[in-house]
Amino acid sequence: MNWTSLESAEQVAAIKNQEGYSLIFKHSTRCSISMMVKKRFELDWNQLPENMPLYFLDLIKHRDISNQVASDFFVHHESPQMLIIKDGECILDASHGEVSVEEALSVIA
Repeated sequence: MNWTSLESAEQVAAIKNQEGYSLIFKHSTRCSISMMVKKRFELDWNQLPENMPLYFLDLIKHRDISNQVASDFFVHHESPQMLIIKDGECILDASHGEVSVEEALSVIA
């Protein structure tokens, strides 16, 4: 599996208009907890559906995009944070210790 860097407003709009599931992982490169959660997530991510897009948002480089994600998907900003988007709607908002592949799989049909 690979991350797709989330770096533009156009990408956020495309996620909102996409059918099916997408995952957004919001990560602070300055936070050791966020780094630990990311590594743990990547250890198990092969359990996710192969065709599910995985977006990586670097909060330090792209705070404006993070703010747009929070606004567009009606979530409070957290870091680390995992959003599961289905058909343009956020169906899971998990942060800190709640971020896991297991948690993502719990809402994916």
